[in-house]
Amino acid sequence: MLIAADKFKGSLTAVQVAERITAGLRTVLPDLAVEALPVADGGDGTVDAAVAAGFQRHEVRVAGPLGQEVTAAFALRGDTAVVEMAEASGLQRLPAGVFAPLTASTYGSGELLRAALDAGARTIVFGVGGSATTDGGAGMLSALGARFVDAGGEPVTPGGEGLAALASADLSALDPRLASVEFVLASDVDNPLTGPKGAAAVYGPQKGASPDDVATLDAALAHYAKVLERAIGAKAAEYAASPGAGAAGGIGYGALLIGARFRPGIEVMLDVLGFAPALEQATLVITGEGSLDEQTLHGKAPAGVAAAARAAGKEVIAVCGRLALRPAALGSAGIRRAYPLTDAEPDVATCIADAGPILERVAQQIARDFLT
Repeated sequence: MLIAADKFKGSLTAVQVAERITAGLRTVLPDLAVEALPVADGGDGTVDAAVAAGFQRHEVRVAGPLGQEVTAAFALRGDTAVVEMAEASGLQRLPAGVFAPLTASTYGSGELLRAALDAGARTIVFGVGGSATTDGGAGMLSALGARFVDAGGEPVTPGGEGLAALASADLSALDPRLASVEFVLASDVDNPLTGPKGAAAVYGPQKGASPDDVATLDAALAHYAKVLERAIGAKAAEYAASPGAGAAGGIGYGALLIGARFRPGIEVMLDVLGFAPALEQATLVITGEGSLDEQTLHGKAPAGVAAAARAAGKEVIAVCGRLALRPAALGSAGIRRAYPLTDAEPDVATCIADAGPILERVAQQIARDFLT
């Protein structure tokens, strides 16, 4: 049995999901061989998944989204680093109930990348998602040596709103080590930087942006791209329109500017975590996440796990907090059957509060249905 599930956001980490499923399965079959491979799609939880797979956790003090100092982590194995932007610049780093859509900065994410370089990374998997920011990666680039100044020659203020005052950009002093690193942008979204499907329009409201804020941020990001086009040429506009540029408030755009190659986050993470060799040994795969819904089918971890397992001829079962997909959609994704916690406990609040014990009961049912 291979357990390759993502977190149940707000209830269980991916590691805890695997532990609970394992406990439930072994309640029914004590001698069952189980391998746990917690997964992530590049968003929050990506570093934890890498550490669970054998990477070493490294902690460093960096700037949070509002400039306050926070302790963030990246994962390292050999010369491969897994860096998660949410560790430094995620919504989780804001005080409870506080949003800062116009002023939150990705500067700390740049510091985290620099720390990975300092630790000897030659390959960096940069997982982006769960951001508090919409600054197009300007903060990150500043931490790596870029300069963004206003008409008076002063640095623009942090955050996406400050980019409206940008007069010139200089990327000539970027950390030279970036040129010799394999840099992979791992994201589960393929939005461009601006426009109706861009970073501000699609994801700004999740970060507290009002309709007026969205318009301000989108215009500022478009201006930012124009200034960068003057600074480095037509490729700045090409990158702005590229898939993944709008990821995590446009930090994807900043990553593309410094040589990152965009890949779907779950595909990258399955490679990094060693999913293929684990899959070879499995007879049944259990995947899952907090909510199985339409978003799952567009690059989320369970869809990636199911696609890889189906290609290898392996059967896949899913667990989730709530299920919003019909059996036909699950089947098309390569998932034979899904087990939502709400089948075992109809009260959603109880499912969230007591997800662990309920998931163990669900795993017991899976064992009875498929293994006995």
